[in-house]
Order: sequence, then C-alpha cells, then structure tokens
Amino acid sequence: MCGDRLKEETVQAAVTHLKPKISPPLGELERLFREHNDLVFRTAYRVTGSAEDAEDVLQTVFLRLAKRAEVNLAPSPASYLHRAAINASLDLVRSRSTAKSIALEEVIDDLPESSSLNPEMEHEDGELRKLIQQAVARLGATAAEMFVLRYFEGYSNSEIAELLDTSQMVVGVTLHRSRARLRKEIGNYLEKHHEA
Repeated sequence: MCGDRLKEETVQAAVTHLKPKISPPLGELERLFREHNDLVFRTAYRVTGSAEDAEDVLQTVFLRLAKRAEVNLAPSPASYLHRAAINASLDLVRSRSTAKSIALEEVIDDLPESSSLNPEMEHEDGELRKLIQQAVARLGATAAEMFVLRYFEGYSNSEIAELLDTSQMVVGVTLHRSRARLRKEIGNYLEKHHEA
C-alpha cells in the first residue's frame, strides 16, 4: 500500500511539474480567446464559407495554441491569430479538396446575392464558391495566404508584404500568377459546365 501511494505521489508531482511547460497559462489563453475569437471566426468563415467549418478552425487554432509550450505572439497577437486562422482554414479546405477548381476576384465580385437566386442558381452559386475555395487551397502555402489576405480579407499589397515580411514586388508577382492560374481553372470549369 505504501509503495502504491509513493508511486501516485511521484506521478502527481511529475504532472504538476510538467504542466506549466505543456501549455501557456490558462488565464492568458482565456484572455486571448475572449479578445480574438471573433477575429479568428470571421477570418475562417470568409475562407471556408461555412459557420461549422469556421467553428472547427476556431477550435483548432486555440487548441494548437494551448498545446504549444512556448508561443511568441509578439508584436501582435491579432496578426498571429489572423494568420493562424487563414492557414488552418486553408488546411481544412485542402483536406476536403478533390474536385476541379476555380477562383478570382472578378468571379467572387460577380456572384449574385443568394437571396435573389432561384434554387437552381443558388445551388450553382454554392458550387462555384466551393470550387473557388478549393482552387485557392491548391495554391502553394504562401500564394494561398497572399490570395486570401488580398481578395478575402481586403489587405493591400503593401500591407501583405509587411505582414509576410517580403517585398511588394514579390506579393504582386505571386498574386498575378495565382490569378492567372485560377482564371485558367475557372475557364476550364465553365467550359465543361456549359457543355454538360
């Protein structure tokens, strides 16, 4: 009996000793969640187009944060969490992506509001939005992040360059190539869709 109690006390001491190293202080994590959960959710919703997926991303971002021993959120926790939400959203879309895709700011802007569509057009609109999300998710990690920041979040090229610690020229070239790739995919999809 005494040996079992000694083992249990040793395990408890080890767990207590390790806890602070396993995750950030709970109070700090709770504060970050209260202050930034809306930002993470909105960002995820813009990328995924689904409230359920946005909730999954929100949970993923904060669970990852809780599991990390040390996370440097300086200089801006909001910027860190915003990028984490974009990346987790793209990961989610990529994991579900198997179909052909499309995307482009012109297509996004030209999509009519769902409330004014008949059921058939609403279905096509939803299908097109899903294909756009999948196409963006198939871009390389940096290109996808830049595309989301520019066309889903509304950042300027200079703001993106600052956020990603790169030059405006790199941002401009990357976005140009991404748009060209997505235009081609959209064209292929629309041709096949209208032939059917």
